[in-house]
Amino acid sequence: MKPLFVGLFLFFSFWNCTKTIDQARKELSETIQPPPIITHQQWGWKALTDSMPPHIIKRITIHHGGVYFSSDSNAITYLRKLQDWSRENKHWIDIPYHYMIDFQGKIYEARPIRFPGDTNTDYDPRGHALICLFGNFEEQQVSEQQLNSLSALIGWLMAKYNVPVDSVKTHKDYTETLCPGKNLYRYFRNGEIQKRVLKMNGSE
Repeated sequence: MKPLFVGLFLFFSFWNCTKTIDQARKELSETIQPPPIITHQQWGWKALTDSMPPHIIKRITIHHGGVYFSSDSNAITYLRKLQDWSRENKHWIDIPYHYMIDFQGKIYEARPIRFPGDTNTDYDPRGHALICLFGNFEEQQVSEQQLNSLSALIGWLMAKYNVPVDSVKTHKDYTETLCPGKNLYRYFRNGEIQKRVLKMNGSE
């Protein structure tokens, strides 16, 4: 076979292989449906008045609220106050996280995911999809409903943005901080969250 034909053969073989991989990823992302998410409109989110450069999701990073939250507290009131505080006191464009999960396992849409989140610490959140669980898990215990919703949300985001499981980490994996609290972090350290996610995605 002449060199030109060999080159064309290899090129088209590689192109077809890549196309197949991309198609498989697309089919996977379409197969895994998002968990129920309470939208901006449903909880009374205030539209953005500012913007920032968008980013591409490559990682999924878990936080906790860091303040005590009673299981019977009003989550929507908390979210509205957090949004006001984030904009007025911190001068961020919005709540620093993209999704938040209350003790009943309800998932709330927060900062639009096309924009990077914010942090009070020194890691760079660009490229990170940020999920925050209500509560202070240095003191409180994570509810089973939160763990189930967290696993479902992580699994969907992994499929949607092609994030590998080893890029699903927590705040303290990137900087010196107690976040997301010892009582949540242990589920990442012992591999429990990863197992739940893989099981939900049919990979186990």
